[in-house]
Amino acid sequence: MSVAMRMSRGGSKKRPYYKIVIADVRAPRDGKFIERIGSYNPLLAKDDEKRVVLDVERAKHWLEVGAKPSDRVARFLDAAGLMKREPRNNPNKAKPGEKATERAEEKAEKAAAAEEAAKEAAAAPAEEAPAEEAPAAEAAEAPAEEAAAEEAPAEEAAAEEAPAEEAPAEEAPAEEAKADDAGEEKAEG
Repeated sequence: MSVAMRMSRGGSKKRPYYKIVIADVRAPRDGKFIERIGSYNPLLAKDDEKRVVLDVERAKHWLEVGAKPSDRVARFLDAAGLMKREPRNNPNKAKPGEKATERAEEKAEKAAAAEEAAKEAAAAPAEEAPAEEAPAAEAAEAPAEEAAAEEAPAEEAAAEEAPAEEAPAEEAPAEEAKADDAGEEKAEG
């Protein structure tokens, strides 16, 4: 008969409470057990001494008999100093799966293709631009001249309004300049 050292859940919904028990491996999780050797209350603070209560003598006896502890119970036994638990190391856990790798490769290929297309698009207009610049330059000059002709009357109207507004502004700097000259003469005299 294989014997396991595991936890049996009790407590109400959302309020777990576990008994650390010795049970037949074929028995249900919360079913019949051989002996209760402790308890675990995850709702208590981690530094609380009542969080994990373990009968060390009985646990030692069952380990000698050949009971296999579950992962969580093995942690408790390690904390109690009854057994040494090796830390798990799974370096492949963080590696992406096959489908994720394929998707990443496809994405990289699409990005490379888009980058090449952008380079080709940038190179193609640069080659065609010198040939197109002459007609384009002439076409640009013609609308520019027309726009300049239209703007000229508008500028003249704006110029007539601006001097009227600037005249008082020009008088103020002139007065300041006279005051500065007078101040310099007083300083010299």
